[in-house]
Amino acid sequence: MGDRGRSPSLRSPHGSPPTLSTLTLLLLLCGQAHSQCKILRCNAEYVSFTLSLRGGGSPDTPRGGGRGGPASGGLCRALRSYALCTRRTARTCRGDLAFHSAVHGIEDLMIQHNCSRQGPTASPPARGPALPGAGPAPLTPDPCDYEARFSRLHGRTPGFLHCASFGDPHVRSFHNHFHTCRVQGAWPLLDNDFLFVQATSSPVASGANATTIRKITIIFKNMQECIDQKVYQAEVDNLPAAFEDGSVNGGDRPGGSSLSIQTANLGSHVEIRAAYIGTTIIVRQTAGQLSFSIRVAEDVARAFSAEQDLQLCVGGCPPSQRLSRSERNRRGAIAIDTARRLCKEGLPVEDAYFQSCVFDVSVSGDPNFTVAAQSALDDARVFLTDLENLHLFPVDAGPPLSPATCLVRLLSVLFVLWFCIQ
Repeated sequence: MGDRGRSPSLRSPHGSPPTLSTLTLLLLLCGQAHSQCKILRCNAEYVSFTLSLRGGGSPDTPRGGGRGGPASGGLCRALRSYALCTRRTARTCRGDLAFHSAVHGIEDLMIQHNCSRQGPTASPPARGPALPGAGPAPLTPDPCDYEARFSRLHGRTPGFLHCASFGDPHVRSFHNHFHTCRVQGAWPLLDNDFLFVQATSSPVASGANATTIRKITIIFKNMQECIDQKVYQAEVDNLPAAFEDGSVNGGDRPGGSSLSIQTANLGSHVEIRAAYIGTTIIVRQTAGQLSFSIRVAEDVARAFSAEQDLQLCVGGCPPSQRLSRSERNRRGAIAIDTARRLCKEGLPVEDAYFQSCVFDVSVSGDPNFTVAAQSALDDARVFLTDLENLHLFPVDAGPPLSPATCLVRLLSVLFVLWFCIQ
């Protein structure tokens, strides 16, 4: 997974052939295969053939040694089976990146291990009952289970990123930037090779300065062998527990269950899990507004081209759309001190979530806005892998301090100056 504009090379910078895990990772993570192309099936069969050849050390070294060792014959049989599978699907895979990468990778590996093009092929792995006392049979990574596939190939869990948008709206980006935006109309939160998320904002009332998210559209793009394209759309007072076509999963493909939608609280909380791309999304409705929160695999979040650069979750609000401190200082419908007291009940830490809450309650005049900030913080607590980044304290991301707070700080500064002079 990566930028679509780049063609990944199967060779290392020094020109050496790829290792088994490098080739496997490239092919299994590539989600660009055409719907008729069966290259992912060839990839899965190859992984299944070679799992028994890998030693207890590096997964790149066949059991028994390297070139010419006892495992070479088995590896050559697996590679010939792989090549045969690609030839059988060649007509429907023309122009497919995963297919052509596989063909070139097979050639490199056959040269590396002195494999002849003619010879016996690998037999399909036996699926009979396990022998008494035998350990569990090695499993082929499920192409529609991102976390299991990544862990199997890398020996570690994948990295994840978190983004959220709520309130006036406020945006927490993947890079932990926190902005209050003046955006109106439709703006993309995400736009990559696998996901498209768009939020539509409008004023909370006629002539009001405050805006809120009134509509969220999420498109899960078609992915070979995993899901059909699915569209989820939510609007204020209409938070459905199904996709637009009425389904609650990814369709009839083998990995259709890797996309599911469920509701924790009908009409106010929907959770969508996309296991095939390591992603969980929460959409909520509170106080007549919608909020969005996502936990997504790093590789998925970064799989976009230069033309897809406008994403609020990636770059935050454009500078021209960020509310300045002077704009946030304007008098609202509720006094700042009152808004602070209301927000403090559920947000004891005066971080960016607290500041956003004070701004929303003050500008909108609606105490229920406190729930949106509290829910966004709760989601972050669940989605973030590093809780040290839970509370953000941006330099210029909150409402003005109350007069009492300003007075206390001024007196503190004057006391320090007086003490130094003495």
